[in-house]
Amino acid sequence: MHFLPHDVACHRQLREAHPGRVPQGVGERGGLSLRVEAESSAYDAWQLYVPDADAAPPRVLHEIAEVLARYRDGQARRTAAARAAGQELAGLLEGAGPADPGVLEEALAAAGLPPGGPYRALASTSGEALAEALGHLDGIPYAVGRDVAVLHEAPDTELDVAARLRAVWPLLQACGGPEADLRLGAGARAAGAEELRASLSQARFALTAADEAIAVRGVEELDTLAELLAGVPAEVRSVFGARTLGALGDGMLRETLEVFLANNCSWARTAEALHLHVNTVHYRIERVQVLTGRDLSRLDHKLDLYAALRCR
Repeated sequence: MHFLPHDVACHRQLREAHPGRVPQGVGERGGLSLRVEAESSAYDAWQLYVPDADAAPPRVLHEIAEVLARYRDGQARRTAAARAAGQELAGLLEGAGPADPGVLEEALAAAGLPPGGPYRALASTSGEALAEALGHLDGIPYAVGRDVAVLHEAPDTELDVAARLRAVWPLLQACGGPEADLRLGAGARAAGAEELRASLSQARFALTAADEAIAVRGVEELDTLAELLAGVPAEVRSVFGARTLGALGDGMLRETLEVFLANNCSWARTAEALHLHVNTVHYRIERVQVLTGRDLSRLDHKLDLYAALRCR
């Protein structure tokens, strides 16, 4: 027999957030918790919990755990078959060339999703965590591949998928431990199978924009330039920033530009913020314009420089 306080704590948190999905008694003070050794991940492990540690001999508890493990393994095989159908669907969505709507509809049906849509694609850094999170969206059919999922949403309802998954995601992060990189992106609603590829592309972009502060991002929530840029791969941002601002270096010219833009290009407010004479600000901004080839009287050039500063 052995205790697994980390797993017990995770199950307790999941039970409190979603009553009925985790057995009552797991993780409460006292008693005995025995892990059911079966095919599972950190997010869906089973525990045999006995409130009174002396209520049954250890041999009996282990035999019960073995019976549960066999049942759990059977369930795991059924889940693996469903995941295979989900992975085939994901492969079609990610494949090269145009997708045949008829083939996609067949794959959706094989994965257990109702016909006709609407659908929504999700992308995650962990397929196991994604599958467990979707299990808490009661009444919503879904299929999960390796790190991609497709949901079927009721046509007459608006489902805030990102918000629903954001509520359970910290609990999964607790189960995964401090080293787990758990992030999720949600695409926009797709009216039918023919729009699912676009939804998946959006989900991938939103996943790139997700970070430690906001681990679950919906593409429909990206409403600022900074959030949009966060979805651009870091390697691309780095090249753009270096190309646009590289001539400025990391010193006073770059700082002056940043303060100038932050103060809506006001000479007086920039001078006050930097404790400089206005003429000095004029001189520095002129140098910025010469070195970058941008004219700060033009809106598009201001946006170029503003975006480059946020690509550092």
